[in-house]
Amino acid sequence: MTKRDYYEILNVTRTSTSDEIKASYRKLAMKHHPDKNPGDKESEEKFKELAEAYEILSDPNKKQRYDQFGHQGVNGAGGFQDINDIFSHFGDIFGNFGGKGGGSIFDEFFGGGQRGQGRQQNNEGSDLKVTIKLTLEEIAEGVEKTIKVKKYKTCSKCDGSGAKAHSGHTKCSNCNGTGEIRQVSRSIFGQFVNVTMCSICHGEGRIIKEKCDLCHGEGREKSETTIKINVPSGVEEGNYIPLRGQGNVGLRGGRAGNLLVFIEEEKHKDFVREGDDIYYDLDVSISDAILGADVIVPTLTGKAKLTVEPGTHSGKLLRMKHKGIKSLNSHSRGDQIVIVNIHIPSKVNSKEKELLRELSKSENFTPKNSKTAKTNKEEKGFLRMCSVKLSIFYKNCILKSRMVFMRDFLLYPAQVI
Repeated sequence: MTKRDYYEILNVTRTSTSDEIKASYRKLAMKHHPDKNPGDKESEEKFKELAEAYEILSDPNKKQRYDQFGHQGVNGAGGFQDINDIFSHFGDIFGNFGGKGGGSIFDEFFGGGQRGQGRQQNNEGSDLKVTIKLTLEEIAEGVEKTIKVKKYKTCSKCDGSGAKAHSGHTKCSNCNGTGEIRQVSRSIFGQFVNVTMCSICHGEGRIIKEKCDLCHGEGREKSETTIKINVPSGVEEGNYIPLRGQGNVGLRGGRAGNLLVFIEEEKHKDFVREGDDIYYDLDVSISDAILGADVIVPTLTGKAKLTVEPGTHSGKLLRMKHKGIKSLNSHSRGDQIVIVNIHIPSKVNSKEKELLRELSKSENFTPKNSKTAKTNKEEKGFLRMCSVKLSIFYKNCILKSRMVFMRDFLLYPAQVI
């Protein structure tokens, strides 16, 4: 089989400098490296071919013989037994790449620069998730809540060390106190560093001589604590408040996790929420709708007077400014939207029937049957009321499904450790 030209293999010319040859080899070798192309025999052969070409062209004497006599001038001078032979021969070619002294570009991906971090991560405490129920009144103004949480705290006897008093710790002989077992192999790309946690000290770098009687070497104990939570106004179902460092304390001085407080809205007997606005259904009599009246309606902050104008039709929306919920992200406040429903009695007595028959004779009480009349304000108001109620019904369905999802998959009782 005829061998390809070494310059062609490395994509360089005979006038290329040694640095240019090295840079081209590095680029092509990275492309065809076995670790990047597992099981690809073609890439493996190209990788070997690149290494053979570079071995000749990187050596001034071999390069001179190759330039003068071709492959015949270097017979037996190039070639490798296997991939490991290549790695051992060109193990440091990628060392200090990019100006990073003392390592290789692969250190960043295989453990370089991470030394000493395993201990803290391994001992870090877990997060806790709790749920608090809030009324619309509490959500509208914001509220301070007090909850009891069962969690792990630092051991009161050993102060988190896990060791008996005056016994202390000894350095782990297996990892020499680093908490890590590092296996280094060299390749053409530099050092491959495989870092694993020490199985003896479990990443801590030290071993307890005598364990604490209270915590049995964990450095933490069970406790119940009371925590105050300031809930801002405008929160919604599914929002959560993270309390940093209020979760379970980690093993033997490990950093505490967080406490995640999830919000659940209680269903209100009078109002339905839509963003920062709230909706209220108001039933009025036929006479009040026709003649107008001042009525008292509930709000989130107490009772308030509302004027129903004469001639108000069913489905009309009356807006009470700034009677809704304080916004979470601004200083604005939502409104209370009152939906007017005209009460139609299911039964009337003989006197009421007579009065209604008399009223029906009046032109004002006779509905218009023209096409124009079908698009009058009353029917528009009714359609708008239906639209609003459908929107509220749809949102309630979404909120209920989201609440079930959060309960089933996210929310766990704080009392369980």
